[in-house]
Amino acid sequence: MITVSYSQTATIKGVILNENNRPIEKVSIKTGTNGTVTNSNGFFLLKIKANEDVTVEFTHLSHKKVVSTFNLKNGEEYEFNPVMSTSIEQIATVVVTNNRRKEVEGVVTLKPETIRKIPGANAGVENLLLTLPGVSNNNELSTQYSVRGGNYDENLVYVNDIEVYRPFLIRSGQQEGLSFVNTDLVQNVDFSAGGFQAKYGDKLSSVLDITYKIPYQFEVNADLSLLGGSLSVETVSKDSRFTGIAGIRYRDNSLLVDAKETETNFTPTFADAQAYFTYKVSNKFHLSFLGNASLNKYNYEPQTRQTNFGTLSEPIALLVFYQGQEKDRYQTYFGAFKGTYFANDDLTLKLIASTYHTTEEEYFDILAQYRLGEVNTDLGSGNLGNVEFSQDIGSQLNHGRNDLDALITNIEHKGDVNIDDNRIEWSVKYTNEDIRDRLVEWEVIDSSGFSIRPPRSIPVNEQPYVPYSGPIEAFQNVRTRNNTQINRLQAYLQWSKRATIGTSEVWYNAGVRAHNWSVEGDGITSSNQTVFSPRAQFAIKPDWEKDMLFRVATGLYYQPPFYRELRDASGTVQPKVKAQQSFHLVLGNDYSFKMWDRPFKLTTEAYYKNLTDVNPYTLENVRIRYRASNNAKAFAYGLDMRLNGEFVPGTESWFSFGYLKTEENIDNRGYIARPTDQRLKFAALFQDYVPSMPNMKMYLNLVYNTGLPGGSPSYADPYQYQNRLPDYKRADLGLQLVLVDAKKQFKSGWKKPFKELSLGVEIFNIFDVQNSITNTWVRDAFSKQQYAIPNYLTPRVFNVRTTMKF
Repeated sequence: MITVSYSQTATIKGVILNENNRPIEKVSIKTGTNGTVTNSNGFFLLKIKANEDVTVEFTHLSHKKVVSTFNLKNGEEYEFNPVMSTSIEQIATVVVTNNRRKEVEGVVTLKPETIRKIPGANAGVENLLLTLPGVSNNNELSTQYSVRGGNYDENLVYVNDIEVYRPFLIRSGQQEGLSFVNTDLVQNVDFSAGGFQAKYGDKLSSVLDITYKIPYQFEVNADLSLLGGSLSVETVSKDSRFTGIAGIRYRDNSLLVDAKETETNFTPTFADAQAYFTYKVSNKFHLSFLGNASLNKYNYEPQTRQTNFGTLSEPIALLVFYQGQEKDRYQTYFGAFKGTYFANDDLTLKLIASTYHTTEEEYFDILAQYRLGEVNTDLGSGNLGNVEFSQDIGSQLNHGRNDLDALITNIEHKGDVNIDDNRIEWSVKYTNEDIRDRLVEWEVIDSSGFSIRPPRSIPVNEQPYVPYSGPIEAFQNVRTRNNTQINRLQAYLQWSKRATIGTSEVWYNAGVRAHNWSVEGDGITSSNQTVFSPRAQFAIKPDWEKDMLFRVATGLYYQPPFYRELRDASGTVQPKVKAQQSFHLVLGNDYSFKMWDRPFKLTTEAYYKNLTDVNPYTLENVRIRYRASNNAKAFAYGLDMRLNGEFVPGTESWFSFGYLKTEENIDNRGYIARPTDQRLKFAALFQDYVPSMPNMKMYLNLVYNTGLPGGSPSYADPYQYQNRLPDYKRADLGLQLVLVDAKKQFKSGWKKPFKELSLGVEIFNIFDVQNSITNTWVRDAFSKQQYAIPNYLTPRVFNVRTTMKF
């Protein structure tokens, strides 16, 4: 049978906005004799001919015409979100998407479809970020990430203009549960790794800016796997005034944790419910609500552990027997209202009010009795791999009763106005943080029959050579109660403009932020500080035959301390801790080109950061402990490169490379590696399909990171422990059989109700690499040495997954 070309079709869909990001209703969209109009949400869907150039015109009485030419593959569904101007006619022979508007700002835009498909132990937005250069995380059980040498606390996250928070007390990635961002609800994902605009808040490293969907029809999405599941519902009223999207998620990490070297009884419950509603009170005023309720319960009862390390000639093993358990509970509620007033086509005003409430309990009593000894390496022995001679024995008892109750309230006014070719944006925001914290942790260590006292304690314990008659003390003992209030007043003003220099297009942005905060509370001497943060960006697109874009961004970035940064190692709040300061300089280039008649883009960025008033910290899994002092300075510099395009026709893949060096100088003792000094990074995200069976999809996620600094024992001088963990190597593979999609619909049978349906298998860590996240430090009483024993992450794990849309 011969199919003529005009029977092959593709689909263009999207939302048409004006320059103030307001949806435009009744825009006429036409190509030849085929056409449609946008609904009250600005949404449209248009079928066009495939495999040929098709010119589409977007026209409206009060806006200038937009003309774009598309050449799409048969069955391809393309999202196109044009912004219609009131003064400039836009004609493009190359498809211009919302991505192009972000390139000049140094922002990476990720497709939600890719986020939902790529395999990972913690699939989602953060999982995809880890394939970008400059973004690192050596812990697949965690959704946290570091960017260009910064730590987890230095990243901003926004959802629909609203800043979101995460729990305080999380110590391990396996306790985290779910990321705040529900990928089923996501419409746009923008990410900046540095040099971002003044309109974004006061953090040192990055911005993740999420936009949730505004539905245009009723739809149900479901995702089920051995790690849990999610369900989301989208709806819109008949008059299109009300739209809503809601999702629930459940996650169980048992599949991953049970595969680790520590045998445990593990009962996790990670669940949340999230919703985003919008109601159009009138054409000029829209009211929206974002809500989230999350409950993470973590019950952990370790039993035994054996870790083999050392060399082939001298293998050593740590064998641990456990008693006791850990019970953690993290319960968070978040709600935000946003009112948007479209005064006219040039002026938009917003008022946002939000509240975040978290109650966290961290209770544990775990006794660990260990043997450190030689391993039987006789291949003919029935005891191969067993510990035959113990050179050290000891025990360790860890106790914790930590409670935290935090209430964070925000109210913010935002606005933007267009005056000729200039756009001016501003904001004023007030934040109140009320934190009530009880910290009770102690650790007792017994080694070869001797209780280990805290280092540097008086009198010095010289046992067993000299009798000791002093009182017995815990090796570590922290007991404190804090009732702390932090009030913040923030504001920004920024200007941006598009123009031309000769025949070249240019874009300017300049702005300044101000941040005032005060700290007070029971037994605290109140403190008040203010910082100003000027920032600027410039981009130019020369009128060259090659499609090149050059960017430069610079500015001062301050991070006023959050509660965790004010609390020192003893749990005491230090109110006079200053904001950490970072000077950013980012030089970037985008080179868009065609290879094999398919589009590709090479993005290159070189960056430098100079940090002062640094608050040093230690990193234990995902828990950050600050010194609560500004006694260090630091620097970071590096190079990020990313090549993305259609390596396989009809699919997007990319390869990333990153080089980073970041060091700090504490108390003028000289520069040493920071805990996030990830020197080299290679990553790849590759999508493919079987040519003879295009419904069989393949998704491959590869990450290689050189080793991080391995940390140091408690109370030890970090200048004496500069060893590194082994390199982090991981590959996750997903195989997906698509049974129903936009190109393959059914009018009868059991598949009729589905808009999309797929079945798949995922293999996490397909090469079964033993990656480690931290070291456990064990003391050898005989040699007086400290052994760094790696804490390994997950081995190879298999998962089954199905996704569907109704």
